[in-house]
Amino acid sequence: MKLEEILSRIPVLEIIGNQDREVSALIFDSRKAVEDSLYVAIKGTESDGHDFISSSVEKGAAVIVCENVPTEIKAEITYIKVKDAAKTLGLLASNFYGNPSSKLNLIGITGTNGKTSTTTLLFDIFKILGFKSALISTVEYRIGDEMIPSTHTTPDVVRLNQILAKAVEEGCEYAIMEVSSHGIHQYRTEGLHFKIAGFTNITHDHLDYHKTFEEYLKTKKRFFDELSSDAIAITNADDKNGNVMLQNTKAKKKTYALKTMADFHGKITEIDFNGMLLNFNGKEFWTTLTGKFNAYNLLLAYAVAIECGFHEDDILPAISQLKRVNGRFETLKSDGGIFFVVDYAHTPDALENVLDSINDIRTKNERLITVFGCGGDRDHAKRPEMGKIATRKSTLAIITSDNPRTEDPAEIIKQIEAGVEPQNFSKYTSIPDRREAIKMAIKFAEPKDIVVVAGKGHETYQEINGVKNHFDDKETIIELARLMSK
Repeated sequence: MKLEEILSRIPVLEIIGNQDREVSALIFDSRKAVEDSLYVAIKGTESDGHDFISSSVEKGAAVIVCENVPTEIKAEITYIKVKDAAKTLGLLASNFYGNPSSKLNLIGITGTNGKTSTTTLLFDIFKILGFKSALISTVEYRIGDEMIPSTHTTPDVVRLNQILAKAVEEGCEYAIMEVSSHGIHQYRTEGLHFKIAGFTNITHDHLDYHKTFEEYLKTKKRFFDELSSDAIAITNADDKNGNVMLQNTKAKKKTYALKTMADFHGKITEIDFNGMLLNFNGKEFWTTLTGKFNAYNLLLAYAVAIECGFHEDDILPAISQLKRVNGRFETLKSDGGIFFVVDYAHTPDALENVLDSINDIRTKNERLITVFGCGGDRDHAKRPEMGKIATRKSTLAIITSDNPRTEDPAEIIKQIEAGVEPQNFSKYTSIPDRREAIKMAIKFAEPKDIVVVAGKGHETYQEINGVKNHFDDKETIIELARLMSK
């Protein structure tokens, strides 16, 4: 593509060198530079892309976009000075791939919990309604029926535009993506045109990255602040920070809620482990998904579908056909009559939602056993909070390893234990080996008891000392339950 086209509508401070040239590729990792590529030098938290300008040129980069022009100028290279290279990368990527987001109905879902479930539910709803869509989530990227391996909640902005361009090429009308706080903060959504932005909730998470809750909240809010006037912002009115998201947005404002008045109002009429009877805006229907948090996810998906122009008479039957999202409140039952729930819950709020949902459903004749841990090299502040919640709301909590990464599992467990209240000391035990912890839960459980295995959900690995070892909670439960029933 011509450099002139790539720079269209981009604020540039200075251009040094030949502007009349073709660009073969857009890169921000100097190691990936190829002949005639454009290299964007980004100042990161661990390294500065400006330090790698010369190595990108050696590999063939012909255009350099940077905040500080190098002292040594090469006559054959074009240097473009910008105020913020990270922000500019998004605009360059959109132009380079033909601004694909403006050719799709792009839907972004943000919040602490429920992003993966809501994006996946929307993808499935559109599929049932006969529309081809793209899905960009923590679990997977999909274009119609084609699956692309997922690496981040929000992929880098170049990859993102590549995926969206492919979606346009493949005839998709909709693209639904999770929008993480990391992605917003690192400008991975810069230059994208969102038709609808949905907000699930906001609770304690990622404070290892954002440092304070206020900073985390501000980052989420920025996503809504930057929406255009022709976009629609849909927020959870039951979340105390829901309306904060709408304060400065130019987008059309809509709300959904189970507890308060809202544009889209939902009510749980009946609930058990097999599903729920729900009422959305006066219309009743059945879903095999269960738990209050799923009622919120479905209500947001319903609101988005309505705002996309679909009729509720088509949407509600589609919702009734939906299956549970992989690793999100997935239920299994052993031959011995033990009921298992596998869930990705890895924040205090998500764990509380899962345990509250189960406690709302169970008759109290069954015991609730919770196996959980906390990830290493992540937010330490949530660990004691999760210890308090799990022991308060379970008959027995078994504290174990999640993905310890480079941390000592025993130290993580100790920090979780610090939150256990004295009256609940007798309600927990700690077993660092996750397989042994699940084994202990099965051993302790009796027919009709409920065992929750939380924290990893869809993941098929456990990361220990930087090595990803195969580990699948569902697989482990099935295997151990079968062995122990013999």
